Amino acid sequence: MSKTPSVTALLDTAVTALGGSRRDGQVRMATAVAHAIDTGEHLAVQAGTGTGKSLAYLVPAIRHAVESGRTVVVSTATIALQRQLIERDLPRLAPALAGSLHREPTFAILKGRGNYLCLNKIHSGTAEEPATELFDAFELSRTGREVTRLREWTSDTETGDRDDLSPGVTDRSWRQVSVTARECLGAANCSYADDCFAERSRRAAGQVDVIVTNHALLAIDAMSPASILPEHDVVVIDEAHELVDRITSVSTAEISGAGITLVARRCGKLIDDETTDALLGAGENFDGLLAELPAREWLRLPSGTAEALAMLRDRLWQARNAIGPVRMPGASDDSAAARSAALTSLEDTHDTVVRLLGAFDSPDEAKRRDVVWVAHDKVGQDTRPVLRIAPLSVGGLLRASLFAKATVILTSATLTVGGNFDALAATWGLPAAGRRDTDGVDPSTEVPTGDIDVMAIGKTAPADDAPPRWAGLDAGSPFDYQKAAILYVARHLPRPGRDAIADVTLDELAGLVDAAGGRTLGLFSSMRAAREAAEAIRGRTHHPVLCQGEDTTSALVRRFADDPETCLFGTLSLWQGVDVPGPSCSLVVIDRVPFPRPDDPLLTARQRAVEARGGNGFLTVAANHAALLLAQGAGRLLRSTDDRGVVAVLDSRLATAGYGGYLLASLPPFWRTTDGDLVRSALGRLAAIPYG
Repeated sequence: MSKTPSVTALLDTAVTALGGSRRDGQVRMATAVAHAIDTGEHLAVQAGTGTGKSLAYLVPAIRHAVESGRTVVVSTATIALQRQLIERDLPRLAPALAGSLHREPTFAILKGRGNYLCLNKIHSGTAEEPATELFDAFELSRTGREVTRLREWTSDTETGDRDDLSPGVTDRSWRQVSVTARECLGAANCSYADDCFAERSRRAAGQVDVIVTNHALLAIDAMSPASILPEHDVVVIDEAHELVDRITSVSTAEISGAGITLVARRCGKLIDDETTDALLGAGENFDGLLAELPAREWLRLPSGTAEALAMLRDRLWQARNAIGPVRMPGASDDSAAARSAALTSLEDTHDTVVRLLGAFDSPDEAKRRDVVWVAHDKVGQDTRPVLRIAPLSVGGLLRASLFAKATVILTSATLTVGGNFDALAATWGLPAAGRRDTDGVDPSTEVPTGDIDVMAIGKTAPADDAPPRWAGLDAGSPFDYQKAAILYVARHLPRPGRDAIADVTLDELAGLVDAAGGRTLGLFSSMRAAREAAEAIRGRTHHPVLCQGEDTTSALVRRFADDPETCLFGTLSLWQGVDVPGPSCSLVVIDRVPFPRPDDPLLTARQRAVEARGGNGFLTVAANHAALLLAQGAGRLLRSTDDRGVVAVLDSRLATAGYGGYLLASLPPFWRTTDGDLVRSALGRLAAIPYG
């Protein structure tokens, strides 16, 4: 067989076949990815919008898979990118490379079992009853209608994949026809194994070159003793700036009185009334204790909670033992499914209680693995207490279970914080000591080591192990930031407070909106601020203002894109989820530096852990969090090389505070000014120019 073409040759073939043109940043990235795969060195790549990063990692990944016969895993944070890869990028790329690689590369998507219909649950009728005290008659009726439609869909769908169902259904309805991985009976025990949608998907994924999955499933695979993903030696993590949050979310558990009641209900008639009553009693005792405690972090177990948790632990295990094994002699699939669901709930809740009881074993707070706090959640008109536990850091987990087992490529449009990769890499478990400098990184802007290494705690490798080798590369951007955009910091405005937005700030916003002729995406730190600003601007200008929550986000974005005079105001999902090239988004306004809430227990604990080891907790945690979000928000402005506009930050601290320079170093190199008159004049000229 002839030699496999080089990555650059394959990239040229792909770009030509797809009707594109060669981009220098794309070539740099593809070459770096190929080098990382060849050497086993991990790689972090920042690739700005328009670089073509999907092709830049898919081409070398496919080349490796075809040449070696080993599967490559591509993990994304969002369903939108998964669909783009599976429905657009890979179906076009695979045939384009077929001639050069002597066969057409194959690919598949792999999701968790909860995304697929469970035939056993549907046919056995083991769906759990809704907690009727929480839902009104309309909601129960709606759930019934949706479950009926799902049962009918079972005979029509070939995939059983929730994403293929249109229109969709509520989470409550979907839970009636699906199971988690732990609730599943397993192929050996299920009568429907041959037709199982999840098993079919898994079998298909085990025989392809490229598997597309998500960060949550990647986390579950990392934490599970059993392999969920097929054997692989290369992992590409797109949207890598979200990796830590997604892994943390999967690793977070909770206990509440309502949750214990649901666990007891799942046991149904599988255990005797006395055991059920004992479990419910332990849950009620714990819930009553929790209700008397304020919503805040626990630094130690409050009085009485150790005994309440120990009683709950024992009652859960007693119920678990009373059920026995999943398969009983002569039992039906219906019975096995009910036992499996009950056992999973009991074991998961028991394990969480054990984890809570052990969370405070170390007297040194900075050495504890978990953070524990009480939250007060809104359920309808009620507020209910819940006890949550989350990992202080996921760096050790990733270092031991991901980076130790495969070559990992991490990429996103925003990965550098304060001018380099070190801060974010440390949260992944890649300390600065293992980094090899590349041309795309300025080592003179390193964050002090004390601010970095502390975040890689937990299940870390032994101290005498060499740190994982990794490199960082900024592949650049096709945008000429200095000529395409202005960064305006309103230095003269008062520092934002916790109360209502100052009138002078609203006047500033109205003036910018008028100068831009509408065309404004407003990114706010809270929904309260977004609604307040929307109401005020509607009274100060004649431009239509849409506000998040008034319709679905996708519908609002479409209306914003279709009418250049319209403004769209909103919060977090708009900071990262809006892609509107053209004149409709000529002005991006950010109301304040997006620091995390000062009462966020997890981020507060992480800050303390940094400070306990001599680092700067504020810079390492709060400022890095803000820097990433600022970069994501500012990135909404330029979505094509023809775009022009202004990013306006109405928070004077970006120009006056000591940390301002650190945050600015995380933003694209826009032309910067604090002159409002100059900016309004530029926006006016831009609004007068016919686009395209």
